[in-house]
Amino acid sequence: MKPPLRLAALLLLPASLAPAGEPLAFGPAYFAQQADYHAAPTGLSETAAPSWQWPLAPRPQVLRDFNPPPKPWLSGHRGVDLGAAADGAPVTSPAAGTVSFVGVVVDRPVITIDHGDGLRSSFEPVDSTLAAGAPVAAGQVIGTARPGHCAAAPCLHWGVRRGEDYVDPLQFVMDLRPSVLLPLER
Repeated sequence: MKPPLRLAALLLLPASLAPAGEPLAFGPAYFAQQADYHAAPTGLSETAAPSWQWPLAPRPQVLRDFNPPPKPWLSGHRGVDLGAAADGAPVTSPAAGTVSFVGVVVDRPVITIDHGDGLRSSFEPVDSTLAAGAPVAAGQVIGTARPGHCAAAPCLHWGVRRGEDYVDPLQFVMDLRPSVLLPLER
């Protein structure tokens, strides 16, 4: 029986009816037996511990989640849309870095910050007076949010790339790891 099915079956049985010799779910013996099944689900193993700041204050509402396409050439949402208090709201750098791009992409002003270790944040639409090569500190204002991305409300699109791959920006400001319930000590 596969580990998740075994777990479900064991959780539905009273402890006295659990099969003899079978480790109870979530006990040390169970985890030792399931050592091959410890791998985190795809994508979670690269989840960073949250250490960045939100690029808008106060903490914005997430209007649209990260939804990457299954193939790089397909459509998807390669970042998150954050609700801005108003058009013209200050946008801050979520972590220290260096401005790597400021300009217009298609029809929107964009700023990109290189945070090192292959991580780059891009924000749009944002007007900025900074130039490529300018160092920025975490929390430093890098520009102002402009209208044009979300039709219904002022918003900011925030994308993060690790190398050439887009990753969920929220993992840097929120703990997205799954919750794990541990057994009570007796």
